[in-house]
Amino acid sequence: MQLTVSTWNINSVRLRLDQVGRFLKERRPDILCLQETKCPNDKLPLKDLQAFGYPFVVHMGQKGYNGVAILSRYPFSETSVMEMCGRQDARHITVTLSREAKGAAGLTIHNFYVPAGGDIPDPELNEKFRHKLDFMAEMRSWGSRAKPTAGPAILVGDLNVAPLEHDVWSHKQLLDVVSHTPVETQALEELRQEAEWIDAMRVLRPEPEKIYSWWSYRSPDWAAADKGRRLDHIWLSKGMKDTLRSIDVTRDARGWERPSDHAPVTAVLEL
Repeated sequence: MQLTVSTWNINSVRLRLDQVGRFLKERRPDILCLQETKCPNDKLPLKDLQAFGYPFVVHMGQKGYNGVAILSRYPFSETSVMEMCGRQDARHITVTLSREAKGAAGLTIHNFYVPAGGDIPDPELNEKFRHKLDFMAEMRSWGSRAKPTAGPAILVGDLNVAPLEHDVWSHKQLLDVVSHTPVETQALEELRQEAEWIDAMRVLRPEPEKIYSWWSYRSPDWAAADKGRRLDHIWLSKGMKDTLRSIDVTRDARGWERPSDHAPVTAVLEL
């Protein structure tokens, strides 16, 4: 069977419900993972999301900040969340697909929203940057302890790091900018490699192709300037590498009315 999985930092699911509906209608993924839903669980527009054709929805949210959700055409056999860095700040949710998912039954999907880290890349001067580094260190420990890639699994999300040289518009100019500093890129790549996750995008579209999924609101003509970063990722467990058929960024979504500053990333798997 073919399974299509998308990830998107929506930057408020209530504000951008129409954009979610448009994307689901146009791309029709089997599973959509959202970050920055920015609403508590009881304010999630659940019925609207289900009306788009996704009856199975899980959400971990809080008022005004963060929040992660998974929308699916298939039911779940298990769901869980991790409270990273001892905080109940809605940055992770996991599901395992049930037997009704047929060829995808037993597949586990992890949805993460890594802290952005503020503006100053110094953990001594910036608590937000310290939190980001601690969060990735905890992800690394989880990978070593829980062995999440031992079975079929996908890790997606806004990981807020552009790890490779061609994941940003200018490697040299962004080396001291949060999201592309060496301490961040090294931390993300080490936790990925140690847990044996496969960076799906770079399997099919290796460097030196430049690929971005985020463009700042501060750039009035974002498309022409094209000063982007690849902050949104889809990783596959080592045994799923050969199932990958395609992966792309829906760049057009960044130009929709009232857009998120992120664009969806979508992978197609043959299971």
